[in-house]
Amino acid sequence: MNFIHIRMRCLQHTRIQGQRIQLRENENLSELFEFYYGILHVTVVYYDKNQKRTKERQEGYMQVLYKSTRGKGETVTASMAILKGLSEDGGLFVPTSIPKLDVPVEKLAQMTYQETAYEVMSRFLTDFTEEELKNCIVNAYDEKFDTTEIAPLHEADGAYYLELFHGSTIAFKDMALSILPHLMTTAARKNQVKNDIVILTATSGDTGKAALAGFADVPGTRIIVFYPKHGVSPIQEKQMVTQKGANTAVVGITGNFDDAQTAVKKMFNDKELAAELNEAGFQFSSANSINIGRLVPQIVYYVYAYAKLVKKGAIKAGDEINVVVPTGNFGNILAAFYAKQMGLPIHKLICASNENKVLFDFFRTGTYDRKRDFILTTSPSMDILISSNLERLIYRLTGENAEKCAELMQALSQGGEYTITDEMKAGLADFYGNYCSEAETKEAIHETFEKADYVIDPHTAVAAGVYKKYVKDTDDTLPTVIASTASPYKFTRSVMAAISNKGEGLDDFALADELTKISGVKIPRAVEEIRTAPVLHDRVVDAPDMPAAVLQKGTTAGQKRVVATVGTLKEEVDRQGIETPAIIVVGKVCSLADKFAWYEKLPLAGWKVLVT
Repeated sequence: MNFIHIRMRCLQHTRIQGQRIQLRENENLSELFEFYYGILHVTVVYYDKNQKRTKERQEGYMQVLYKSTRGKGETVTASMAILKGLSEDGGLFVPTSIPKLDVPVEKLAQMTYQETAYEVMSRFLTDFTEEELKNCIVNAYDEKFDTTEIAPLHEADGAYYLELFHGSTIAFKDMALSILPHLMTTAARKNQVKNDIVILTATSGDTGKAALAGFADVPGTRIIVFYPKHGVSPIQEKQMVTQKGANTAVVGITGNFDDAQTAVKKMFNDKELAAELNEAGFQFSSANSINIGRLVPQIVYYVYAYAKLVKKGAIKAGDEINVVVPTGNFGNILAAFYAKQMGLPIHKLICASNENKVLFDFFRTGTYDRKRDFILTTSPSMDILISSNLERLIYRLTGENAEKCAELMQALSQGGEYTITDEMKAGLADFYGNYCSEAETKEAIHETFEKADYVIDPHTAVAAGVYKKYVKDTDDTLPTVIASTASPYKFTRSVMAAISNKGEGLDDFALADELTKISGVKIPRAVEEIRTAPVLHDRVVDAPDMPAAVLQKGTTAGQKRVVATVGTLKEEVDRQGIETPAIIVVGKVCSLADKFAWYEKLPLAGWKVLVT
């Protein structure tokens, strides 16, 4: 049957009401209605090729829109929310409603990671066509991951570890940042964006490298990453400062992650800076978890984990599980919360903090207080005192009262703290919070290795340690998934100190060699690649100087000045380590004949030459 007749109500648009429309081959109704806002109440009458009526049924379609946690109810499409990153009023984008996951678990249990990703993400990113979204997914979850499972489950010491570190930068950030560049460039095309997009990102260690790897040499984008110079592990820093890509820039700052993140948010809200960039043909977006395009892909792996537990017979469809997440910026555990809101049977969301236990104190007292000493720990990606994504949960706890949410965020910004009401605190019943000291983290690594012959990194160890505390406090022994957020090879010094005494005096790469001998786990490609890689980014600035660095590096990322003649160009290009293809800007050319000489005699085939 290839004709339908449609009767509609409750629509903002009526231009196809009552018309008969011929469907193209493989076209479905979801695609047909993608340009409508809100819930569509549709009566669809089907006809065969001979115009004979075959059936009639009611069908409903919903487009999920996004609004700001501090706005006045204005909505944007998913693609526009991804492009913007942060709302103009400083708020974060949240879906107007959480869609239900209406796919039977038994069916999900038979799906690949890529198929699961489509089922989950298509419910949130409703203005992406099926073809667009599937193309993004296929390009994201490919051979960059060292296992076809993408996110395998490993049973150890009474829990299921969801290994989220099999991507190109061996941290869980790969799960979302492998797809974000594809979502963003697709969104740019959908919204006819002419400017180049400057990805502005602050990192506590893992987001930076994953974002750089995702956006490196992606046409129409530039990326600049700020990281705390003395607040990441040596492996994390080496991964970032050796990053190749003509559109990449990495800058260390003398402060901590909160300083970097605060400065990035200010730049997003700096209208003068935005105007200056726009005039030059650029616009900001974010790769941090404040971007909804980061958050939605993270929901996928919780659904995938549950389905795999069903497939292996560890649980039955409908059984509840617990989820433990080592938490700093609150994005990863918020994704698990959204999965629960979609209908995934999660009993308790266990929020694990390190000694920067601002979230533990919040869950315990209802007061969020960042006015405390910042502690450098062995789990640096969690060394955060301002958990940005918590704002999305706060907005929900206020009953989606944007004015109240903005008031609380202003109190945090100006006074360093806020306190929620008893009614709001009651809305935290889905969560349990606790923390691990440095000694407890080290013990968790040691104990897991001794008991289960399984090596975990310090962030995962925080989660494992907090899970033990949860069981002791509650006697709850439901099947539990622990988000294993990084490879132990990113933190070899801390891991080796916990499981062996053979690491004294060794550098981080020698420690990796020792760790592979002890554990039998192969050193990841991501570590091997940076052993001898040259440092390409070495700038360090104070936090107040970050905007100047953006103007200099963010809009000229990767450009190098080459002063040479036709004859010496190859030698000079090799000396600077510039890879083809590239754009060479040639100055002081005397005549038209000289210009043609550059094109004809250029010794590097395939290079594009811009003569000025």
